[in-house]
Amino acid sequence: MSTSTIHDIGYRHYDGRRNGRAYVLRSLFVHNLRAAYGLGRPARAKVMPFLLGAIMLLPAAGSVAVFAVTDRPETLMRYSSYPPNLQVIIAIFLATQAPVLASRELRFRVVPLYFSRPVGHLDFVVAKLAALVTALFALMAVPVTVLYVGGLVTKAPDPGDQLLRYLGALLGCALFALVLSAIGMVVAAFTPRRGFGVAAVIAVYMVSTAVVLIVQGIAEQETNFTLSGWMGLFAPFNLVDTVQVRLLGASKSSVQVAPGTGAGVVALALCAVIVLGSVAVLYRRFRKAGLS
Repeated sequence: MSTSTIHDIGYRHYDGRRNGRAYVLRSLFVHNLRAAYGLGRPARAKVMPFLLGAIMLLPAAGSVAVFAVTDRPETLMRYSSYPPNLQVIIAIFLATQAPVLASRELRFRVVPLYFSRPVGHLDFVVAKLAALVTALFALMAVPVTVLYVGGLVTKAPDPGDQLLRYLGALLGCALFALVLSAIGMVVAAFTPRRGFGVAAVIAVYMVSTAVVLIVQGIAEQETNFTLSGWMGLFAPFNLVDTVQVRLLGASKSSVQVAPGTGAGVVALALCAVIVLGSVAVLYRRFRKAGLS
């Protein structure tokens, strides 16, 4: 008969402090936020996010410079109109970075490894979505802040009014980031191949915007401006712009905006539905991937 030997190789239980759920959430959030800007990844991963960030800053810097030279307040871009005016750059950033956060683990089939540790499915989704929201918010809020600070330094009129407009624009940027990130993450999560994910996210924004503009154009030709305004709720940028105009007192950047405060309430409710619905869809998507 063969004999067996037990060797003591030094394994022992961990008796130290456990950091808990908050630490897990924070670690996932920071990791994904860094990934959104290519930090901790090869140099080529940093090119696109930082290039788009620089492009987002150029109009703000140019507007402040023109205002400083001409001293004409109308040359300073409106804070609330900054994201809608640069929506193409924002959409490209979202299309390139949403697949990085939503589909890499799905593509390489490593999602079950996350859930083999004490990481909840909802925590996983919330951390990823919050990271993309933060990255997108920074992309929009930094140039808006440059506009505001530049206007103050160059003595823009009525600093109190400028502060209120700036704070309202930051709320708008946060809402833009929430809605756009939620939609982008869902689209990217169902297209694991990165190239398809980029194309799919861009297509969602282009198709929705194009269809809404066509219907709005037809409605305006028939002088049905109310229908034209309500159709704006079906395009993400117009949807958030409706909230800015009707609830935050901003000037409109869209072709038409639905009339009345009620339109702002409806638009805000629709934004909430999009965000919560996206979290539910992402939860099911990653939970299913974690079980496979």
